[in-house]
Amino acid sequence: MIRDHFRVFVVNLSEGKGKVVKLDGRNSEVGGSGLAALLFNQYGHPEKPWDDPQQPVIFAVGPLTGYFPLMSKTVCSFKSPYHDQYTESHAGGRSALSLCFSNLDALVVVGRSDRLCCLNISSRSMEIKDIDFMRGMDVLESGKLLRTMFKGSGHRSILRIGPAGENGVAMSSINADTYRHFGRMGGGAAMGAKNLKGIIIQGDAIFPEPTGKEYSKVFAEVYNQVTATDMMKKYHNLGTPANLQALNEIKSLPWRNLQATSDSAISAINGEQFAEKNLLRNSACSGCPVGCIHVGCVREKFMADHRYTFKQVAYDYESVFSLGTMLGVTEPRGILNILDVMEKTGLDAMSGGVALAWATEATEKGLISEKETGVSLSFGDAEAYQQATDLLGTASNDFYRLLGQGTLKAAAQYGGSEFACVLGQEMAGYATGETFFAAQALGFRHSHLDCGAYAYDQKHAEQDVAGVLDFLFKDEAGRCLMTSMVACLFARGIYKNDLLAECLQSVGYPELAANIEPLGRHIQKLRWQTRIGTGFTPESVTIPKRFFKIKTWKGPIDPEYLNTLKTKYGQAIMQFGEEKK
Repeated sequence: MIRDHFRVFVVNLSEGKGKVVKLDGRNSEVGGSGLAALLFNQYGHPEKPWDDPQQPVIFAVGPLTGYFPLMSKTVCSFKSPYHDQYTESHAGGRSALSLCFSNLDALVVVGRSDRLCCLNISSRSMEIKDIDFMRGMDVLESGKLLRTMFKGSGHRSILRIGPAGENGVAMSSINADTYRHFGRMGGGAAMGAKNLKGIIIQGDAIFPEPTGKEYSKVFAEVYNQVTATDMMKKYHNLGTPANLQALNEIKSLPWRNLQATSDSAISAINGEQFAEKNLLRNSACSGCPVGCIHVGCVREKFMADHRYTFKQVAYDYESVFSLGTMLGVTEPRGILNILDVMEKTGLDAMSGGVALAWATEATEKGLISEKETGVSLSFGDAEAYQQATDLLGTASNDFYRLLGQGTLKAAAQYGGSEFACVLGQEMAGYATGETFFAAQALGFRHSHLDCGAYAYDQKHAEQDVAGVLDFLFKDEAGRCLMTSMVACLFARGIYKNDLLAECLQSVGYPELAANIEPLGRHIQKLRWQTRIGTGFTPESVTIPKRFFKIKTWKGPIDPEYLNTLKTKYGQAIMQFGEEKK
């Protein structure tokens, strides 16, 4: 039977106890992003720092999780070590289905364990296990050991952090089932502050199948669009790396710390090259028939005995940008080797790569030296970046500890803030123009997926502040609804409002189905009000000078237009957040 309330498991690590709480709000906060904000307003402490033991780490799913294809993501929310404000990070893998099969809409973790621990939950039990012997263990080895320690079915999900999260690195991620990540805004550090190395969600129960013919009919329609049309073909075939060549051609792909936006060397590391030389297999999140996860393979030879070892690393557009073009590395093997170290240490590949790109240019300009970096950094040197990644992830010295808190924080001490490629956090790989730069700088998650600004830039050469603001707010509202379902945003072309309403109606949520657009705007407002309540101000976010110096397909960036967009967008966000609920 479909629930009219949320079922939330609240675990207090300080007390070693947990309880299931029933919470109203299904017909207003929906799930996912909306539920996460609702829970932070109940369990969070806006006035306390991000690493206070009582701050919650929240994992939430949506009303369509498990019922329809690509409803396969989980929203993780917390107070971020980056800016000490409320934020979200999203990941695929098995966690969404595992929570659903555990008869839960959300998991909330508060408190702090005295020793490094892991949390093992199922539909019937909870265990907090001391694993202090795993301190410092990398993400991949931790996953192997946790799988051995906690047996489970194919519905089991294992979330874990690496040394970066344990060391409070603000760009640390939470690994989800090896190939997926809660990557941005420092979720790994939020878990590490709780002495929480891993979370095992067993997913050992069942959830009800909707009755009646309507569900089967709507499911078949969605499944057909996903599998029998070309709508998702791009994501399965070359995957998001297919975008590399296209963005390079329109002068919108960052190279060597955004010193250029195009380079002929892209032909060596575009999507076709990765598919031909390094693609081992495709994989998929639970509940998704697309298979967009591209697992690459690197073969390494041991010179002494001529044996080989094989690494399997999942790659995508963002990791090829941040560890390839941004670092001037133009060989797939080198990119995958750097990414392998990022994965093991538990670093967000995007933030880690952009931070190392700044460190490389700072070295070239004489602001820092090998004394700080521990290794000689130069664009294109993949082996040096492997070493530097390990040093960054383990917070090995004062320089890397500071850099790990954010590139701008390191630049404030060493200089070079003008060429730090940071838009709220280290940039995503789209140098498409003024709309994207302003949108990511002030976006809710500082994510390129907060809205479609990168796509807007590619379609609009005109300067239209009012038109941009109208687009940004409407597009974000639609995405808020999607991330409350919680749908993979690759499927936003399929799950239009009418079809979403049919899906919700077919599984027993008629009130949600009747209020699609108002719900998206309500959740959008709730998220902003929650973040503003933890200290967000547009004035505190700067756009470094490097972003004003580049050229795209439209020509040079217009500084006045970019500044105007940022100012007007910031004012509109604050006004929107101050409106009555």
